Amino acid sequence: MRWWMLCLLCLVAAPAWGQKAGIPGKFDHYLLALSWSPTYCAGRAGRGDTEQCGGPRSYGFVVHGLWPQYDQDGYPVACVAAPPPVPDDVAQAALPIMPSRKLIEHEWVRHGTCNGGTPAEFFAKARAAFGILHIPAEFVAPKSPVHMPPQQVEALFMRDNPGLTADQLAVVCRGRYAAEIRVCLSKDLKFTACGKGVRDRCAGEVLFPPSR
Repeated sequence: MRWWMLCLLCLVAAPAWGQKAGIPGKFDHYLLALSWSPTYCAGRAGRGDTEQCGGPRSYGFVVHGLWPQYDQDGYPVACVAAPPPVPDDVAQAALPIMPSRKLIEHEWVRHGTCNGGTPAEFFAKARAAFGILHIPAEFVAPKSPVHMPPQQVEALFMRDNPGLTADQLAVVCRGRYAAEIRVCLSKDLKFTACGKGVRDRCAGEVLFPPSR
């Protein structure tokens, strides 16, 4: 994802009213945001993104971010004024699940600094969070469009992830297209209830463009 796409994602991902001043490590749970790459790649920004959309690998769900959250509502952002950069080896280890160096740097500054600790620790946590979530077969490299109500999308994730319940995830759309799946996790990466600001944001059926 390029930097201009990050701005578009923030419109659906993080409303300004939810942002609060934060202290590193002082939060209650995580929100794992998974973006549907074919939606991005089908848009104007994605057409010029050879890193995510023009390479040999075809992506489905990718990690947009692992965001520290407050239980009541809102989330901390940019908790360190001058954070250290993400080391090259840490970025390389994150690229398989976050296929953009720009995105990795953005997520570290905006959200990772609120985790407390180093970039290596934060992105290791992001990889671990992605690793515990089982992606339903319906969304693994589909060759034709997939469309269904958001409640059915959630049901598939709950089917393949025992213990996951409807109050622990949400489906977000951009228009009628799938943009993200959001799953709330405790600090030790167990499924947990989301704050009241996390909810489905789709009008009608969700359309997942196919993988290329």
